[in-house]
Amino acid sequence: MIATLLESLDPLVVELIEALFETLYMVFFSTLFSLILGFGITIALITTAPHGLRPNPRVYAALDVSVNLLRSFPFMILMIALIPFTRLVAGVAIGSTAAIVPLTIAAAPFVGRILEGSLLEVDRGVVEAARACGAGDTQIIFRVMLKEAMPSIILNIAILAITLLGYSAMAGAIGGGGLGALAYNYGYLRFRTDVMLYSVGILILLVHLIQTGGNFLYNRLR
Repeated sequence: MIATLLESLDPLVVELIEALFETLYMVFFSTLFSLILGFGITIALITTAPHGLRPNPRVYAALDVSVNLLRSFPFMILMIALIPFTRLVAGVAIGSTAAIVPLTIAAAPFVGRILEGSLLEVDRGVVEAARACGAGDTQIIFRVMLKEAMPSIILNIAILAITLLGYSAMAGAIGGGGLGALAYNYGYLRFRTDVMLYSVGILILLVHLIQTGGNFLYNRLR
């Protein structure tokens, strides 16, 4: 049914639909995986920070420098440098599935930092009250800090998804697939201005929808 419908559409529309789904696929899974990795970094940061749950200045300093170094890598260079690792993990070096690997690695330190900021916004009095009631570090992180910081975290996830949307467009220029690849291959290399405009328009719409959804959830949780 879907195949028949696609065959009846204009080839350009089919290309745009396929590119859109590739972009959504890359953004969704790279957001999910980077949140998992980034949250691990966040826990390490807030636990070992000078005023953290288990202060350890040396470990925190090492983590802080590592996160800053990873965040400083330009995405295009990082994606190229990770090609051997991407091929090892994903089995391929190009395409939307392959692009998820560098997207995740590029975003994980960013996630670690923004989630750290969200959790540090939690009132220290609430944390101390939970500790006074006998709560352990795990309970404080997951039942107190995470719960209190959830509205801010939701907004930061929206920012993360929009950032990865932009990264996915850049990935398209070197074989990542999606709207970025379509805009580059047709809009730039083949001088199809209409394809470029359609691709950019869809990306703008996606950014608006993601931010609107994030704002809606933020207001509901507040």
